Amino acid sequence: MSYRTPPGRIAAVREVRDALLASRRAVLTTHLNADGDGAGCEAAVASWLRANGTEAWIVNPTPFPESFRFLMGDEDWLVEAGSRTAQEICESSDLAVILDTGEVPRIGRVRSLIRDLPTVVVDHHQPGEQPIGGISLRDPDACATGELVFDVLLAAGGPWTPGALQGIYVAILTDTGSFRFANSTPGSHRVAADLVERGVDPEEMFAAVYGAAPVRKYRLLARALTTLEADEEAGVAWMIVPQDAIDELGATPEDLEGMVDVPRGISGVQVGLLFRQTTTGEVKVSFRANGPVNVNELARRFGGGGHLRASGAMVPGPMARAVESVVAATREAVARETLRREPV
Repeated sequence: MSYRTPPGRIAAVREVRDALLASRRAVLTTHLNADGDGAGCEAAVASWLRANGTEAWIVNPTPFPESFRFLMGDEDWLVEAGSRTAQEICESSDLAVILDTGEVPRIGRVRSLIRDLPTVVVDHHQPGEQPIGGISLRDPDACATGELVFDVLLAAGGPWTPGALQGIYVAILTDTGSFRFANSTPGSHRVAADLVERGVDPEEMFAAVYGAAPVRKYRLLARALTTLEADEEAGVAWMIVPQDAIDELGATPEDLEGMVDVPRGISGVQVGLLFRQTTTGEVKVSFRANGPVNVNELARRFGGGGHLRASGAMVPGPMARAVESVVAATREAVARETLRREPV
């Protein structure tokens, strides 16, 4: 059975397709500290727009991840948000395209650059309290924003450039945890199969994404593992990434990618947590669920959000206080869910 866009999305998909095709110069952005879904979607949409004759540029609130620069090929469509060039591009563009987020705070300093532009939002996260307006294609049931981008290109009939194919594949590959997580749906596999049929090489993509990590990533993991704690009775485990290790190794946010899967991967754990200090003194917390606990709801208690099984939040420091409060709330959430599911 081949992939078909869910009926409930079709009208929004067509509206987004038409808006993108009508643009002559578009600026693309995504959330702070872009992941594979955000970066992959940017690469895919930029490649597709340019193949259609639209001048597309990527202007992110934080640097485009080095680990996903291979998606750019020989092209250089990346512009530093604080540069004069970025300001000029945004001033002369006729459309802003926000991918993999739909909330104002998540696009940081780019917000002021695109404030006066018509916007298109394509996102698969739960709605937030400060939504970005404009034309939107939002569906939390999509496995990744890459699935929604695939819908748009499918509705447009291509063209299926190598950049578009690889960008969408990487978006889905990374956001489903290589098809290990609960968001790995029949639809996500059908999209992946379609992309492979169109020319994507899964082995090449896996090697590019997961087989080229710098050694500092593993040295940072080794330091973080010394902080690993597990409350097996409560079903909660957590780990702290030491700030001194980040500084000594010159680590980047990309080096932390996937690290939260360590506490989550412990037998019997319902929720895994990862803590790290930020330059502002706040503590970034990543929440990952194995079972039925809604970590999006949990993260929102701390001003964050995300998905039912994967979310994040920024919590006031110091670290010890942040760990104490978040772990306590997580224990309560797991206990509450366990009690709710116990037979009467």
